[in-house]
Amino acid sequence: MNDSVIIYTDGACRGNPGPGGWGAMLSYKGITKELYGSERETTNNRMELLAVINALEALNKPSSVQVNTDSKYVLLGITEWMDNWKKMGWKTASKSPVKNEDLWRRLDAAKSPHSIEWKWVKGHSGDQGNDRADKLANLGIDMLTSQAVAKTG
Repeated sequence: MNDSVIIYTDGACRGNPGPGGWGAMLSYKGITKELYGSERETTNNRMELLAVINALEALNKPSSVQVNTDSKYVLLGITEWMDNWKKMGWKTASKSPVKNEDLWRRLDAAKSPHSIEWKWVKGHSGDQGNDRADKLANLGIDMLTSQAVAKTG
């Protein structure tokens, strides 16, 4: 995997729904790039998806990528569920609309030029990449709360 982009992603939410943040750490040949952002009223699953989407959208060219996520929702969605959702017109097996369809469609487009290995990592277990992505996601939320204080103070 020396020529692969290694990505760690995480999402965080204070309340679910509530203020949320996403974080991603990308590494390639010893160079690291960190990304994070937030939304005022969101869910943890949306933040997990946005972390992966923004990381993949940050890549300049088709790449070999290893995506590390602690979200089984993201992992199962991308590796097991998405093909059927697409075949069924973005409906679940029970014919309900797919939750977060807008982000799943965006992730589908973001992943298409790349060769991706999807890996699940246990969250909050001492994995340095996952821990850093978690810190970045929380920085995203902190950015929201500091803006709120600045506007009201």
